[in-house]
Amino acid sequence: MNIKILHKVEGAKQATGITVIIDVFRAFSAEAYLIAQGVEKLYPVGDMQIAYDAKEKDPNVILIGERKGVILPGFDFGNSPAEFENVDFTGKTVYHTTSAGTQGVANAKGAKEILTGSLVNARAVAEYIRRSGEEDVSLVAMGIEAKAPAEEDNLCAEYIKSLLEGKPIELKDAIENLKITSGAKFFDPERNHVFPEKDFFLCTDVDKFDFVLRVEKDENGRNRTRKIPL
Repeated sequence: MNIKILHKVEGAKQATGITVIIDVFRAFSAEAYLIAQGVEKLYPVGDMQIAYDAKEKDPNVILIGERKGVILPGFDFGNSPAEFENVDFTGKTVYHTTSAGTQGVANAKGAKEILTGSLVNARAVAEYIRRSGEEDVSLVAMGIEAKAPAEEDNLCAEYIKSLLEGKPIELKDAIENLKITSGAKFFDPERNHVFPEKDFFLCTDVDKFDFVLRVEKDENGRNRTRKIPL
């Protein structure tokens, strides 16, 4: 198996084969929770205007997303699992746009197949890839605003790679270290209104979910995230 670890939007553009777009803090952790909470249709979009247009056409559409971590004007929720963890989304349609994760999905045009990745379902992602028999694998760590490396995304990529190679790495110490590196923002009282402390723990709940999220084209050619149980 040829496993490449790539980075940011440029990495997404270079991705081939089964491509995993990784955003741990917080886009694709959030999407896993959204699906688990009953969302019926989930559209990851790079352009926020697509989300606004969808809401204008159908006021029942729920908008979730951020830029620079901050909820976008007119959106229903920010990109925070803690913010909506007790919301019942059964049957709802959600448009989701973020600074990093959804940008990777929008730019992975050379991918044979796109999965989203985070620590909460990393083992399921690895198992799905193993079962697929695909030899070409691209793991894209999207980083901070898709501009700078992020320790949590790199860690997730290395973890998935280790599982695929049958040599799983231990994550406990690395996750603890995130509290003083890229995850420190969740423990800064002055930033808790944007980055709730609980988000850190929700996003680092390793292998919580036993499903993968695969991005497919719907009947109108839009990217739609679907739950694939293992």
